[in-house]
Amino acid sequence: MGIIIGLLVLSFLIFFHELGHFLAARFFGVKVERFSIGFGKVLFKKNWAGTEWAVSAIPLGGYVKMKGQDDLDPLKKSSDPDSYNAKKPWQRIIILLAGPFANFLLAFILYLAVALIGFNELAPKIGKVLPNSPAAQAGLREGDVVLAINGKKVATWRELSQLIQNSGGKIVLKVKREGKIKSIEIEPKIMKTKNIFGEEIEKPMIGIAPAPEFVKVRYSFLEGLKVAWQKTVEAGSMILQGIQKMIEGVVPAKEIGGVISIMDITAKASQAGIVALLSFTALISVNLGILNLLPIPALDGGHIVFNLYEWVTKKAPSEEVLYRLTLAGWIFLISLMGFGLYNDINRLIGANGG
Repeated sequence: MGIIIGLLVLSFLIFFHELGHFLAARFFGVKVERFSIGFGKVLFKKNWAGTEWAVSAIPLGGYVKMKGQDDLDPLKKSSDPDSYNAKKPWQRIIILLAGPFANFLLAFILYLAVALIGFNELAPKIGKVLPNSPAAQAGLREGDVVLAINGKKVATWRELSQLIQNSGGKIVLKVKREGKIKSIEIEPKIMKTKNIFGEEIEKPMIGIAPAPEFVKVRYSFLEGLKVAWQKTVEAGSMILQGIQKMIEGVVPAKEIGGVISIMDITAKASQAGIVALLSFTALISVNLGILNLLPIPALDGGHIVFNLYEWVTKKAPSEEVLYRLTLAGWIFLISLMGFGLYNDINRLIGANGG
């Protein structure tokens, strides 16, 4: 059941991306010849409102086929008024941006839904105190619940960590211990730790780790709008940093995953509950939007670069350059997907091999 949910989620995200392209194309009067749910052989089709709506054999997303635009044959163009090529460069750029924008919008809506349902956050309860750390020297103990730092209420471990990092000096913790409230003064110390990419970094810390307890944090609609925006921006920033670290070689190539990894993690998220599933779906939606904006020929970002060039120079790229770059883009993408699939299979073999 989890794999089916993973397949449906991935298909929905790509479908929503293509829906963005479709709506923008129709807004500018571009004829959309086909809107397909799935790829490959067409199993069912119906003409409606000037577009062929189809269901295809491979249920991994979908695609829109605009008149005068063909990713597999970039030289196949049409000069008809209702074709993609007949539109001005800035109009084509908006059509191209509409797909990634749809993914960002979907992520925002999903994060808003999670904010209203309630995020599962680590409770500000101390699970471990490191020996000889500032926390140990100040007398903090395992089981202490941090209620406030410097007078600011603390509801989650995330808030606790942020207040410590931004303290800039001594802090006063209000903690609950065995039903009694205590105030404890501590001076954070610059300590070494690792970030999410495995890099060693230094930051102000007091030497505590969280207990495995969670609290549900709900927000009002207006608060949820702000949280959803922050979560969407955070997800985008994390993905961009991940791409940068991969280029720098900080994140090893073996960490690159493919469709199997996405479906596997989505399946596990669905088993963890609706909040986990919606949060992960939002993250993948942001990921899909950003990846499509990369300036790689055959992706939306590559097409945007071509159109920007035409807009600035008042002339389209030469057909030979366009063909060669698009072909190189497809080779790169197919190689990357193949490498991701290779890593996925290796991980499966490793897991099954014990």
